[in-house]
Amino acid sequence: MTNKLTFDFAATSVGDLPTPEPDSPYRPRRPYRFSTLCATVENPSLKDQYGSSSVPIYQTATFKGVGGEYDYTRSGNPTRSHLEHHVAKISSAVHGFSVSSGMAALDTILRLLKPGDAIIAGDDLYGGTNRLLAYLRTHAGITVHHVDTTKPDTIIPLLKTENNIAMVLLESPTNPLLKIVDIATIAKEVKERVPAALIVVDNTMMSPFLQRPLEHGADVVYDSATKYLSGHHDLMAGVITCNRDDVAKQIAFIINATGNGLTPFDSFLLLRGTKTLALRLNQQSSTSMLVARYLHSLGFPTFYPGLPDHPNREIHERISNGYGAVLSFSTGSKDVSERVVAATRLWSVSVSFGCVNSLISMPCAMSHASIPAATRAARGLPEDLIRLCVGIEDSADLLDDLERALIDAGAVRRTATGLVRVQTSIGEAVQKLAEKEAAKDEIPPHEKQWVVSAPGKVILFGEHAVVYGIPALAASVSLRCYAISTPRTDNTLGVHFLDIDVGQPGGFKHEWSLSGLPWDAVPSQSSQVEGEVALNHQLLDVISSQVLADISDANARQASLAFLYLYMVLAAHSGQRPALTLAARATLPVGAGLGSSASFSVCTSSSLLLVFGRIRVPSQSLPASPSPPPASSSSSPSPKLSDALAQCTNIYAFLLEKILHGTPSGVDNSVAVFGGGLQYTKGQSGGLEAIEGFKALRFLLTDTRVPRNTRSLVAGVAERLAKDPNGVGQVLEQIREVVVRARHKLGEEGNAATVLAGLIDENHAHLVDLGVSHPSLEDVRDVTRKYGLATKLTGAGGGGCAVTLVPDDFSESSLSSVIATLKEKGYVPYLTEVGGPGLGILIAQGTSVLPLTPPEPATPEIESDGESGAQTVTLFAQKSKPELGSWIGSLGDWAYV
Repeated sequence: MTNKLTFDFAATSVGDLPTPEPDSPYRPRRPYRFSTLCATVENPSLKDQYGSSSVPIYQTATFKGVGGEYDYTRSGNPTRSHLEHHVAKISSAVHGFSVSSGMAALDTILRLLKPGDAIIAGDDLYGGTNRLLAYLRTHAGITVHHVDTTKPDTIIPLLKTENNIAMVLLESPTNPLLKIVDIATIAKEVKERVPAALIVVDNTMMSPFLQRPLEHGADVVYDSATKYLSGHHDLMAGVITCNRDDVAKQIAFIINATGNGLTPFDSFLLLRGTKTLALRLNQQSSTSMLVARYLHSLGFPTFYPGLPDHPNREIHERISNGYGAVLSFSTGSKDVSERVVAATRLWSVSVSFGCVNSLISMPCAMSHASIPAATRAARGLPEDLIRLCVGIEDSADLLDDLERALIDAGAVRRTATGLVRVQTSIGEAVQKLAEKEAAKDEIPPHEKQWVVSAPGKVILFGEHAVVYGIPALAASVSLRCYAISTPRTDNTLGVHFLDIDVGQPGGFKHEWSLSGLPWDAVPSQSSQVEGEVALNHQLLDVISSQVLADISDANARQASLAFLYLYMVLAAHSGQRPALTLAARATLPVGAGLGSSASFSVCTSSSLLLVFGRIRVPSQSLPASPSPPPASSSSSPSPKLSDALAQCTNIYAFLLEKILHGTPSGVDNSVAVFGGGLQYTKGQSGGLEAIEGFKALRFLLTDTRVPRNTRSLVAGVAERLAKDPNGVGQVLEQIREVVVRARHKLGEEGNAATVLAGLIDENHAHLVDLGVSHPSLEDVRDVTRKYGLATKLTGAGGGGCAVTLVPDDFSESSLSSVIATLKEKGYVPYLTEVGGPGLGILIAQGTSVLPLTPPEPATPEIESDGESGAQTVTLFAQKSKPELGSWIGSLGDWAYV
């Protein structure tokens, strides 16, 4: 039986212990600290008749009478009720349950699922968890998706209604690699995309003392109370906590029906153990940090959230109150690890953790042996991994015992200057030597010349309706923006924007002295909320008024402002002020509604992030043959740029988009970074969603060269909607239906050209009804219709660009005729592909072109000082637009998002 608490713990963060009187406004009573909550077992609704200071053991199977609070211990017992109330109190929970073991707790929770449901779980799990999930997959008709939960992006593609995701099972830190999972972010994504799914967290590693997942969005939390809650390894128990009444009711039913509730005597022991939880774990965590630092200093790969270089450490610090008492390390050799484990005396060999005594084990041979070796290897679990579970012994004794074991096993040796780690394998020694040589020859990122590119975008379906919360489909185009950042040595910052015509030969050029920039105006740090960097308007105003006052052209001014703002912020926070020139150019038509500003923002942000070392490109060996930008998403450029690099670039590209446009949607820069196709829904949290299965399609883009005023076009539709809400509302809903059908078709296998052509015509007709077309766009449609092709406006309409789907079987001679006719009418057609890769970075130079490094001397004129890097920039400026893409692609090997 479970007793619902009479207070709102989540709101007050204090227990329901009575506050001593008297109290007054001058001495307000502060909330009890965690150790006080642990030590004080008090349940006002369940008082002992004799006032016992320790909860009695009601060692009885049945209770006399009818209609009383208790009748049968399987259904409820006062000792267990005291325990469950106490565990709920220290876990920020309303409901608490206790069962016979940690696995019994997980089994109870998994019984909430039904055949046909699916569960998402991590790929670094406790062996028993993995074993039970495998059983359910085989015998209960439940689908299990194992993913790397340390990367929320691996979960998002599965969060679809058709996947029947009913539960997401998380563990942080994971066991035994101590990977960190962003529980809060994942919980937010799951609740937005599949609200009915339960977020379940195994909190055994941390216990409520160090982490309370219910405070971060979890629905159900369970612990193996055999570990830290008990602390003495003298009982088996599991606890479950939650705040949802409906879930709690189901859990209570399952526990009563299966009869796995904790016995009265074990409830008494566990209640006694929880009183010292804070005291024990505080000491254990402190010693664990000393052990982790010791192993790390000897050069062993060490996994512990408290180490500065531990992946996602900042996430752990955000959701937890400490680093825990479990760590692991590898020696490089399974034989050596086995000798280390065998040589310890204080560290007892055991499969468990959480005891007052320190334990040591090899997970692959013990707790995780039930996971097949191939699966362990695929999940990155080293066979030589040693797991340490730190107890409450004196830290000096534990370190001495571990050191002796390492020496006896041959993992370290004594020298005149101290202990030195022994290389345990030829492969490891070779790798260390290679890393050392690479570091010796490595050129600092600010001394390299970086070449980047980013695609433009088209809105395929849903223009204007997206303003009213209806999804739109956008995709990348093979027309791209390119940028080259060239280092200098003259304390000067320069830009060369070749597509901005301000009456100067070759576009816009400008230079600034680094020492003359207003560095005092840069904020000490940039604020970042939910992945977005806040824009400092004061710094923008200072740069605009003090640095850019002599630039009259509006486009050149805004582009320079975006560049200088990001440069100054990154420079101020890194402590470096590298001199460089950024040259940018595009095969995209600028100002035609194809996302040229977003691709410029991505190129600028990625260039500066590379210069300052904020993002890094792959360092592995690459094929010798050059790899030009692939035209289609069906090809797989290798290597692939990391998700972390893409996310970081996108954050700063969006920042630059805000400078250029004020209130951008975020869709343009996301397409320019990630490529492929995206669905965007305005006003929806997490409104960007990749279109899975999108295959690149051939399109003809026609720039009418007719300027359009986006604001007035959007305002015109709003005015129509106000005058005729039913009629215009119906048109908007019809566009929604087109978008839904188009997305489904874009993700299908096979030839979808015929269906898509019909949807293109249908979507354009609706846009005509909204009054946003233009005679030039209708003229383009007339030309292409004669050849049986479907065309629609893209973007705001009122001029700008038209997009024409070109089926694979369309004859080349007919295509040439269409292009020629459009040119005769004064339009500018571009044959391109839609749905290709996103951000690209040149990561290795070819031997047939000029080298891109070392750094350049001062270059007052960007084009001509005879140096190799400057000559590359000269060619970059001289190439015609039709040959620019192929030439820059031939510079060497590229990696793409």
